[in-house]
Amino acid sequence: MSLGDKAKDVTQKVAGKAEEFVGKKTDDAELTEQGRFDQAKSEDRLATEHAKDAAEGK
Repeated sequence: MSLGDKAKDVTQKVAGKAEEFVGKKTDDAELTEQGRFDQAKSEDRLATEHAKDAAEGK
């Protein structure tokens, strides 16, 4: 995974946290759930890439 891809995933995670926060403050359940989904999606991709890097000895 390139550095740009990792940055994109971290950015998506931060954006997801912001969406979740705004959703909670505005009582918008859909926005809150979308934020949680975005966070989980980016965490999964990052974990997969960390495992690949570890297997390759990076």
